[in-house]
Amino acid sequence: MAAVARLKRRPDFLRVAAGRRKWVAPGLILQALKQDGSVSPGGGTAPAPARIGFTASAKVGGAVVRNRARRRLRAVAASVMPLHAQPAHDYVLIARAGTVQRRFAALVADLEAGLRRLGLYCEDVGGEAMTGKAENSHAA
Repeated sequence: MAAVARLKRRPDFLRVAAGRRKWVAPGLILQALKQDGSVSPGGGTAPAPARIGFTASAKVGGAVVRNRARRRLRAVAASVMPLHAQPAHDYVLIARAGTVQRRFAALVADLEAGLRRLGLYCEDVGGEAMTGKAENSHAA
């Protein structure tokens, strides 16, 4: 299971926001955009890895609250994105006022619902589901 790369530059965040694909949930906002170059940086045929950025505006609260909200979003993304995010896409997770108080399981459900709603949910990108073998195939 590969780590998800990070978006850190403001132009990257603005480009994803300009793509106008987003899902609003009680605990977070998910924005997504397909990457321009759809090949891996090494020049291989594998798709480029998914990249993700995190942000929390002053509407969420003071600096301590914003940092806590971003930490929670990073933890949720670390548990969901490597397994279920489609590669070759950029994602931005935006904290909302309820991010800090919302239960972790509810935040995970929010992110998974957002990926499904945007059509970017993969059953198991990092696991055995991509091997092409049927789990219940029996030779009779």
